[in-house]
Amino acid sequence: MKKISFFISVFILLNGICLAQDSSGDPPAESLLLKNYRPESLYKVHDYKADKPKFSTIDMHSHAYPQSETDIKAWVETMKKNDIDKTILLTKATGAKYDSLYSVYSQYGNYFEVWCGIDYSGYKQPGFAEKAIQELERLHKMGATGIGELGDKGEGLVYSHPKQALGMHIDDKRLAPVLERAGELNMPINVHVAEPYWFYMDMDSTNDGLMNAVNWRLDNKEGILGHSAMLKTLENAVKKHPNTTFIAAHLGNSSYDLKIIGSMLEKYPNLYADVSARYAELSQIPRHVKEFITEHQDKIVYGTDMGTGGSMYDVTFRVLETMDEHFYRHEMFGYHWSLNGFNLNDKVLKKIYQSNAKKIIN
Repeated sequence: MKKISFFISVFILLNGICLAQDSSGDPPAESLLLKNYRPESLYKVHDYKADKPKFSTIDMHSHAYPQSETDIKAWVETMKKNDIDKTILLTKATGAKYDSLYSVYSQYGNYFEVWCGIDYSGYKQPGFAEKAIQELERLHKMGATGIGELGDKGEGLVYSHPKQALGMHIDDKRLAPVLERAGELNMPINVHVAEPYWFYMDMDSTNDGLMNAVNWRLDNKEGILGHSAMLKTLENAVKKHPNTTFIAAHLGNSSYDLKIIGSMLEKYPNLYADVSARYAELSQIPRHVKEFITEHQDKIVYGTDMGTGGSMYDVTFRVLETMDEHFYRHEMFGYHWSLNGFNLNDKVLKKIYQSNAKKIIN
């Protein structure tokens, strides 16, 4: 009797396993987790693609990703293959860390510009601005041609080495003399404020960007500035320092309502915006984005912020240039969304790829 019971148990167990899988070996839809959802497009549509940009390009938003000189050399070769003339490295660094990065990347001539951070040490103490300016001037003499990426998701300026500035935002009066001096030194400032709007929403079934948002959520953070308040800090700083050039990283994280950043671009001659790392968010509304970029074609610059691989560049060109529809790049973006191209015309593309960047970096 025990043997019979044993074989019945094994039979049930094996059949349970079979029932829990389909013919492909994947779990059934009823138990499939959203984070594991990786659809493949079935639509048979024209495939335009874009393996290289139509014009040589300046990448206005990247970072010092490589961990060795071998990796840097490989990156330069990838840049050459993809017609990337120059990459702006937003190191966020000051002091010895910046010095070290500059000594390495400056060996590659015009392929890189190594931007610095702001030293927030002593930001709660008297004399902070004078010390920060002194370090900024030293970095400028060494070779820093710009500042960034200054980052604030609501709790304060935290993208910095070696010191964060919790509670101090980009429009803080303590920082004003530093931003003013940056303008005098002709050092543009890349500023990341907020995050995509989905990160601030409830993490429930109505959140369109849930797959990505849940990993970077801000809805459960207490005491932070909200999305609109964050954009206001940027506008305050831009307005207060008309002789300093600012670049709103990721279109000011306003993909869900481009009128927010659009009105600021119209109002302030010293403000630009980069499209880096928001290709997935923007490609959901390609016709609207095309209209927006065309309208603001003199104020938007190309950027990546997605590593150093050739396939990374390819997808940015494909989204900006082609009419491709409903294609996926799951390995590059954290959403379940498909991507769609903007089909920007040559005049607009040339400005985004190079002309506007040259106005900023001289």
